[in-house]
Amino acid sequence: MSRPLPSLSSFCCLLLALLLGVASNAWSLENQLRDNASPYLAMHGDDPVAWQEWSPSILELAQKENRLIFISSGYFSCRWCHVMQRESYSDPAIAALLNRYFIPVKVDRELNPALDAYLIDYMQRTRQRAGWPLNIFLTPEGYPLTGTTYLPPERFRKALIQLREAWAGQADRMRDLARRALLELTMEPPRPQPGREVSLPALRERLVHEALELGDSMEGGFGLQNRFPMAPQLRALLRIRGQRPREALDHLLTLTLDQMANQGLRDQLGGGFFRYAVDPSWHVPHFEKMLYTQALLARVYLLAGKLYQRQDYLDVARDTLDFVLREMRGPQGLFIASFSAVDEKGEEGAHYLWTPGELVSLLGEEDAGLARRRWAMLGTSPVDGGYLPRQGESAGEIAKALGGTVEQVQQRLESIRNRLLKARGARTLPADTKELAGWNGLLLGALALAGRELEEPRYLDEARRLARVIRRRLWHEGELWHAAQGGQRIGQSVLADYAYLAEGLKALADMDPGSGLRAWQQELVRSAWQKFHDPLGWRSLVKAPLPGMGSVRAMQDGALPAAPAWLMAASTGVEDGKTVQALQEALPRIAGDPFWYASYLVIE
Repeated sequence: MSRPLPSLSSFCCLLLALLLGVASNAWSLENQLRDNASPYLAMHGDDPVAWQEWSPSILELAQKENRLIFISSGYFSCRWCHVMQRESYSDPAIAALLNRYFIPVKVDRELNPALDAYLIDYMQRTRQRAGWPLNIFLTPEGYPLTGTTYLPPERFRKALIQLREAWAGQADRMRDLARRALLELTMEPPRPQPGREVSLPALRERLVHEALELGDSMEGGFGLQNRFPMAPQLRALLRIRGQRPREALDHLLTLTLDQMANQGLRDQLGGGFFRYAVDPSWHVPHFEKMLYTQALLARVYLLAGKLYQRQDYLDVARDTLDFVLREMRGPQGLFIASFSAVDEKGEEGAHYLWTPGELVSLLGEEDAGLARRRWAMLGTSPVDGGYLPRQGESAGEIAKALGGTVEQVQQRLESIRNRLLKARGARTLPADTKELAGWNGLLLGALALAGRELEEPRYLDEARRLARVIRRRLWHEGELWHAAQGGQRIGQSVLADYAYLAEGLKALADMDPGSGLRAWQQELVRSAWQKFHDPLGWRSLVKAPLPGMGSVRAMQDGALPAAPAWLMAASTGVEDGKTVQALQEALPRIAGDPFWYASYLVIE
């Protein structure tokens, strides 16, 4: 994540303190989101808020009306996005404020990832925190003023009133503050002092040093509270570790991988990983399941399994990919974006939880006891609403304690697991069924790698099939679609779409030269360089929609890896000269914080 710029926080506080109480004239728009192709936008179609879908015309309208723009960005599987819709966006009084004094814009972050990333970066730098729902206020010219994540209804209503009154009385001053803040935000960092080493080997050593400083040697992971998988960093650290043994790094990596695999981050019954955990011990997940999480973590466990000769890591990778192939395949052959954190009743995690009474009713007393031992459903649950299965006693430990052979216990446990999954299958879990090119590209690469590392031809077969479907459904007249929903094009393609797909195709073509995919992969690479790179660096979109969204020398790793790094990795043998030059130009920025640019340090 971006380092905060404390001096900018004063801008946000000052903006919210400018309260002059001048009224505005009423005006109206209509909600545009009913029956939208995006499931997330469509779920706001009946809100009393006059939601507009993001487009360049929003700025023209805002300038004509001299009104602040309110952008609310979220995604379908986000629990707090659902909560804020229910509490605030369905409230007629709050809707009246938004409709009368602002231009309310609802954004699906997965369809507008570049816009969302830019606004997230603004929040991190000015408020030292960010997340979804992401709510940002912009001037009519598109300069960010201030923002917030989830707010309870009364606090949100007061914030709207404060901003309306401030804008009515001091619009020119607010414009000036916003421009000055943006100027500071977009300044290039100073180049390293003469003599400071910025070579790739030196930066790799600094990455390892930073990781060990940020890492939790007791619980695994990085940071202090929430536990994110940090797949780009784990992948880079594993590849650096492959060059020579490092005892402290080995401890941190294996501890983190064990915790992610065995605690609440991973669905122990059905397979697949949740997006992140909200506690340091990895027990309580935030229950979204995202396609990109599965693709990236499958790669991480394949790499770790080979590096550490750990069959259990390879089994986790296999289990994760099998979950995707079984549960996330859409009707047209591509893979869907996500499963929601909340069930059809709006209850977070309820799809995955079990009460003691449910276990006994479904399994009987004896098998319920086995299930509770095997999946750590004993004592007080760390999750509200029931037990979330985690790794408990092994079949061998249970057999030793209760008698019987390990094989007999394993057979009973598999029967219990199947009965639990059958019962869980009767519960409804909403899904975001749009098909994203970049995320399918990540899965393509994971399947290709699994075919090699697991020596299972079925994964290569799935990779070949997926490549054909992507080409048929998302590649049209030399242009890659960002996403499709029911055959309809949605969203605007971004650098990450081209980068992730090109890297995935390269992985498959390297392992399967007879697939005939090399020419298409090279076409994607050349097109991406032409569309998204210029003498000033990289841009996510062909044309930036807001001021400050210009080119940068390097983009950071986040939950998803930095797109330029993956495109450069895919450019071997296609654009070698450009890759070498772009990487050298990026090193001064990377040197400021290698941990957040890890993907650049392992480009081959």
